[in-house]
Amino acid sequence: MPSFNDVLKEIKSPIDAIRHKYLKRLHNKTKRNIICYYSGWLQNPNVRGIEISDVDKNGFMNAIHGLNRSKGLDIILHTPGGEVAATESIVDYIRQMFGTDVRAIVPQLSMSAGTMIACSCKSIVLGTHSNLGPVDPQFGGIPAQGVVEEFRRAIEEIKKTLAAFLSGKQL
Repeated sequence: MPSFNDVLKEIKSPIDAIRHKYLKRLHNKTKRNIICYYSGWLQNPNVRGIEISDVDKNGFMNAIHGLNRSKGLDIILHTPGGEVAATESIVDYIRQMFGTDVRAIVPQLSMSAGTMIACSCKSIVLGTHSNLGPVDPQFGGIPAQGVVEEFRRAIEEIKKTLAAFLSGKQL
């Protein structure tokens, strides 16, 4: 029975042909292994399951299987980030396979946990328009520290309001 990658190789699309052409050009210049990790998160921001998760480790294992480890690895990243534990597990696996001979290439954006992957590499290649995002925990794009600060401010306002009410002062 063929692997999932073998089936995907049989299903060609024009986009795949163009993508393959440019990845081959990059490989011919660098002579390195290349893995692309990207999603259409900017085009479809409300789609679930586009962030880094434990499931992605299987994808990395499948992509790395059979690669010549002596050639090093280039990871092309375009990601909104994701789970920290999953990211750490993926980075550990990549390091087991390639040591420190890993380079991140960020053509546009690598946010949060994607930035962590990039920073775990020996080097990072960025374009003039590329960005690495913050690595602070976020909830729905809002920094967790901001949520905590708002919560603390709300507590203080409630305390003041309650104290004023109990003392009979008008608000």
